[in-house]
Amino acid sequence: MFETVQEIAVYIHRFHNLDLFQQGWYQMKISMRWEDSEYTSLATPARVVQYEAPDLGGENIYGIWRIDDTDNSFLTQPFRIKYARQDIRLSIMISFTLPLGENEGPSTSAVILKFELMQAPMTDTMVELLAYPDASSVAVHEFRIPPKALLGLHSYCPVHFDAFHSVLVDVSVHISLLKAGSFLKVLSGSYGQDATAKISDGSHQALGLVASLDIKKITLVKALLAARNTLLEELQKISKGIERTIDVSDFASNVDDVSMFDSIVQANLVTADVAVSGHGKPQNGLEKANSTIDFQSDNLPHISSKAAVVNIFHSLGAQLSYLWSIFLQFHRANKTKILEFLRDVWTKDRRAEWSIWMVYSKVEMPHHYMSSGSDDSSHHGHRRVSSLLNPAQSAATRADLHRRSIAQMRINNRSIQDMYIFGDLLRIPIIIVERVTNAPLRTLSENSFFKNLDLVDAHGSYSGPSTESEAGKKQPSAALSKNGRELKAVIFVHGFQGHHLDLRLVRNQWLLIDPKMEFLMSEVNEDKTSGDFREMGQRLAEEVISFLKKKMDKVSRSGLLRDIKLSFVGHSIGNIIIRTALAESIMEPYLRYLHTYVSISGPHLGYLYSSNSLFNSGMWLLKKLKGTQCIHQLTFTDDPNLQNTFLYKLCEQKTLENFRHIVLLSSPQDGYVPYHSARIELCQAASLDHSKKGRVFLQMLNNCLDQIRAPTPEHRLFMRCDVNFDTSSYGRSLNTIIGRAAHIEFLESDVFAKFIMWSFQELFR
Repeated sequence: MFETVQEIAVYIHRFHNLDLFQQGWYQMKISMRWEDSEYTSLATPARVVQYEAPDLGGENIYGIWRIDDTDNSFLTQPFRIKYARQDIRLSIMISFTLPLGENEGPSTSAVILKFELMQAPMTDTMVELLAYPDASSVAVHEFRIPPKALLGLHSYCPVHFDAFHSVLVDVSVHISLLKAGSFLKVLSGSYGQDATAKISDGSHQALGLVASLDIKKITLVKALLAARNTLLEELQKISKGIERTIDVSDFASNVDDVSMFDSIVQANLVTADVAVSGHGKPQNGLEKANSTIDFQSDNLPHISSKAAVVNIFHSLGAQLSYLWSIFLQFHRANKTKILEFLRDVWTKDRRAEWSIWMVYSKVEMPHHYMSSGSDDSSHHGHRRVSSLLNPAQSAATRADLHRRSIAQMRINNRSIQDMYIFGDLLRIPIIIVERVTNAPLRTLSENSFFKNLDLVDAHGSYSGPSTESEAGKKQPSAALSKNGRELKAVIFVHGFQGHHLDLRLVRNQWLLIDPKMEFLMSEVNEDKTSGDFREMGQRLAEEVISFLKKKMDKVSRSGLLRDIKLSFVGHSIGNIIIRTALAESIMEPYLRYLHTYVSISGPHLGYLYSSNSLFNSGMWLLKKLKGTQCIHQLTFTDDPNLQNTFLYKLCEQKTLENFRHIVLLSSPQDGYVPYHSARIELCQAASLDHSKKGRVFLQMLNNCLDQIRAPTPEHRLFMRCDVNFDTSSYGRSLNTIIGRAAHIEFLESDVFAKFIMWSFQELFR
């Protein structure tokens, strides 16, 4: 009589292929189960609705969906994937039910929602896929629906699978607690006067003689009440968010009619100790929609008639059924707008959720003054020495302390939890985000080696860009129609002996944030990274210009080109190649379009003060045995005079000045690139070195920082992000000892990129 059921509706809107490596026939398999062993039953697919014709072209969809009775799973229609960034519109809803018996009460267990990607080879017939579907599972993505969410939730739920099957499946999940047998459509008003009369009758009886009632039945009634309030609140929130009216006027009047029942619930059912947790209060102010109730056995509520509570239970069940039916109809009529609304809510909530693993701070960009003409640092000028004796060790310690605090955390929210992240909280990298504020440009003095007449006038103040340059920056948006298209292009450049797909995980995250982004995975320097940086930079510049011209011509053929946003992402020495390319004269017309620069472990200041003796020995061997020119340039052995070396000259070039946003990613665990070099900051060894080597390093550092400090027509955002990986998974190996493991982890993990890019989306749009 008091049986309830969890209904979880899963809408699969679109399968968007980002980066699948193999063509073939694919299916999605969806199943659901209780997380705790106490609840062993699997969810049952109760109904399937094809709310739109799948893939109107027809050639990419074969067969029909089906339900596998052996494990109560649902399989979509098989669809064919032939190329990257391909869309398959599935447009299907599967409603799962998880029954809760009369003696179980509301669920205290979470639900695991499992998506599997099934694959079969590309064939003319579908024999393999149809005959052996279970033998072709290639990727899995699981989500956890916490107990709080089971009382009611409407959420966007993107499915990505894994690094080798990178897709975006647009999924939305809608949850409610219903009375068993009542999740069929209930007509408006069917719960009306008769049910209200029963409630009123039960209310009066409740004021009479005392009789004990089963605590689980009372808890179920309260759970239904919370579910009703949540569903009504969510309906109103979605209605307001998409600016579409939901007609629940007749229902609202009946909610007012049962206000007496609400007061009795407060006066009688809540006399027990109630533990309320969660957030989001219903409009009628009874309880929070995602609360959990804990009754003490010696303080049970008492109602004289079980019939009164039975009537209340059935009335709430009818109300929930009615509201659930209203939502399903409303969703069918407004599915696109509801998906967009839920996606926007999901996007805004991610930064707060992922802040568990992120530490934010703000620092001022320091000045590093130096003396001139003498090795004695006390002569006229001075150097500001960092207060941290070992910044890399300090950053690692800070991250380790934060990781320990996470171990003590109790995640108790209402959001659907991605098990890639929440499966093991301690395996997720800790990211320390340091926002660097832009200090005023340093004034010139006789003691300064930095004298850039292009940036500073005779009076020592910033004169801004030249009239010609400023006009060039403003002309495109002023001269062309506001209705013209904007070309957003991102160039990804691999590192030493790298592959053009090394940065594909970062690229995929960028595509998820901005699907209109055009990208170039640079190939021109593959198998050529042992040579001269000048040659590599020249090749990259030519490749970029060729790519941009093709994209610009394509946009121009379809309309006006309003503006260009040109961004770069580099890994390791790929960052030196990028800066070298930007210094090429053929790139000058494109510098005004520079937008975002992401440096992933880039040795911007070279290896002048590298403390990794094992890695230094390896570079010495490369120079001696193979004559690797780029290693000579990185270690400043390409010229006897340090001020004539390649990297010193490169730091004098304005390669960073035109970017609107600069993000430097580093890791104190990365032994391949000096920590200070990746962060473009002072190191202790250089601050204590009063020789010419120390002065040259400080000159390079000042040249780079002054480019970042220089004002631009738009405000520049400059961030340093320390990524601290979980080293317990590395084990004891040579890669760990020499620091290669963390250097490569940047390419093999996308969690750090997901956290940073989704938390600062304005930099990547």
